Amino acid sequence: MRVAFCCHSTLTSFHVKEITHLGRTADVFGAVLADAEISRTPAPKLPERNGLMTSTTGYIWNTLYGWTDTGSGGLLPSSVDSLTQPIGHHVAHPDTKRRLHELISASGLIDSLEQIDAQQATEADILRVHDKAHYDRILAESALPKGGDAGDGVSPFGNGGHRIALLAAGGAIEAVRAVVEGQVSNAYALINPPGHHAERSTGRGFCTFNNGAIAAAYALEVLGLKRVAIVDWDVHHGNGAQDIFRESAEVLNISVHQDRCFPSDSGFRDERGEGEGFGYTLNVPLPPGGGSGAYEYAFDTVVLPAVRAYQPELIIVASGFDASIMDPLARMMMRSDGFRSLARKLVDLSAEVSEGRLVCLQEGGYSPMYVPFCGLAVIEELAGVHTGTSDAYTPILGAMGGDELLDHEREAVDLAGVLVSDIH
Repeated sequence: MRVAFCCHSTLTSFHVKEITHLGRTADVFGAVLADAEISRTPAPKLPERNGLMTSTTGYIWNTLYGWTDTGSGGLLPSSVDSLTQPIGHHVAHPDTKRRLHELISASGLIDSLEQIDAQQATEADILRVHDKAHYDRILAESALPKGGDAGDGVSPFGNGGHRIALLAAGGAIEAVRAVVEGQVSNAYALINPPGHHAERSTGRGFCTFNNGAIAAAYALEVLGLKRVAIVDWDVHHGNGAQDIFRESAEVLNISVHQDRCFPSDSGFRDERGEGEGFGYTLNVPLPPGGGSGAYEYAFDTVVLPAVRAYQPELIIVASGFDASIMDPLARMMMRSDGFRSLARKLVDLSAEVSEGRLVCLQEGGYSPMYVPFCGLAVIEELAGVHTGTSDAYTPILGAMGGDELLDHEREAVDLAGVLVSDIH
C-alpha cells in the first residue's frame, strides 16, 4: 500500500537529538527510523471508480500552512488597556500542525507517501458557501501591513493571509477530488487555518473560510455527488456547516462536541435544520469530562446509524484533536488510541456505505505536545500502515480515566440517538 501526499516541500533529512523521557534517554527518532518496521494492514478491496482500482491514502500538507500568522496575544489580542499581556504566541499557533507533519516524517510514515500538490481555491469555490462581502473583507484586510481578523476579534491573520486560507480551502477540495475521482481511496488533509467555525457571512473561532463546507459544495456542484455526510469530532460545535447547510438535505451534518464549550450558544439537540434540511442537522453535545467511553458510545449509538440511514456518497470528517486530555481549550479526556478507534469505525463505515470515500480535514487541536500523536494514530488507520511508533505520553495519561462510559454520558447520547429515526 502507498499513501498519496500533497505538499510543496517535505522533510528529506533531519537532525536527531537525544531526548530524555520519564528518566530514560533514547535516540527516539533514530530508533524509529533504524529499527521499526512499517507493517501494512491490507485495505479492504474497493469497487472500481471511473475504471480505476485504488487502495491508497492521500495526505495533504503545504509549507505555507505552517506560516499562518496568529499573533502573540495567547487567545485575546494583547492590550495595555485590558492588561492582556503578549505571551509569545497565539493558542492556535501553526507549529502544532507543523509538529504533526514532522512526526509523520520522523516516524518513517513519510516513506510511504506519494505527493499531490494542493492549489488555491478560486473565488467561485469560496462563494458557493460564503457571502461575497465576507470574501472581499478578508482580501482587503489581508492587504494591510499587519493583516486582519477572520471576524470575531480573536482570529488574527497576517499580511497575505488570504493566500494561506485559500490554499487550505483548496487543499480540502483537492483531497475530495482525488478521492471521488478514484486517484486515492481516502485522504487526510493537514490544512491550516481550520474552517469549521466559519459561517456564511463571517469567520470566527480561528477559522477564515469553511474548508469542509467548501469541499462538500464542490463535491455536490462540480463532481456531481448527491449526498455528502460531514462528521465533526472536533471538541467544539461545528456551527459553520450547520449555518451553511441548515436548509439542505444534500448534506448530513453531525457534530459530536463538548456541550456549551464553543460557541457557547449553539450545538444543542433541538437545532435540527430548517425546511428541506430539517432532520439533517444532528448535534450530540457531550458533558465535560468524557473520554473514549463517551465518544465510542456516541459513534455507535448516533453517528454510525445516522450515516447508514443517510447512505452518503462521501464522508468528510472535521478532524480536530482538541477533545484530547491535554488540550487547553476544552475539558475532555480523549487519548490517541481513542481517536484511532474513531478513525477505524469510519474507515469501516465508509467501506460499507460510500465505496471507501472518506476525507479527513484538519480542524482544531491546541496541545503542541499531544496533537502529533493523535494525528499519527488517525492517519495510520486511514492508510492501514503502522509504523510501530508508540504514544510517548501513554505512561502519563493512561491512568487518568475517560475509558469508562458514565451514566450521565449515556443519557446525553441516548437523547440524541432518538433523532436518528428522522434521517432517510
